[in-house]
Amino acid sequence: MTTRPGRGRPKASDGADRRAALVDAARRLFAERGFAGTSLRAVAREVGVDPALVSHYFGDKQGLLVATMALPVDPAARIREVLAGGPAGLGERLVRTFTETWDPHEDVIAALLRTAMTGDTERAPALQLARDVLVVGVREQLDGADADGRAALVAAQVVGLAVTRYVARLPHVRDLAPAELARVYGPAVQTLVDGR
Repeated sequence: MTTRPGRGRPKASDGADRRAALVDAARRLFAERGFAGTSLRAVAREVGVDPALVSHYFGDKQGLLVATMALPVDPAARIREVLAGGPAGLGERLVRTFTETWDPHEDVIAALLRTAMTGDTERAPALQLARDVLVVGVREQLDGADADGRAALVAAQVVGLAVTRYVARLPHVRDLAPAELARVYGPAVQTLVDGR
């Protein structure tokens, strides 16, 4: 007599294999369909598991995207932390947190950015993160005219900062400590947040 596995959480022995299979399926679907075109249900279907299991392992689609990138930190969680402080001072917080998070892992972010610039920019994980996590999150904080455009420009400033600090390694941008860079560059980002 065979017994069917129950719904819900997997046995510990199955956990690592199922998680890895979900990450592989998500990586493939994100590459084929992009972030917006991939659902947790579709990823679960690829592996033959209940969609609740995907949520159990990764929380939401942003968490799943981060897992496919095999990053040493969860940038989506860091972005949410920064945004939780509201729009006042967001520019400086964003620059400081971004650089404090990535400076210890600059080789990882440099590789992600190089891949994004030379591959399919529509589906590159680093750019999907910028579009679907940073732009969307910043947009929720903004009021006033052209909030959509301002949110996109905030992301452009952060991605541009990343390229000049970690890929091009421009001396002044590269050499400033995170707090000093936030003090100098944060107000430029804040101008877009405030809509001035």
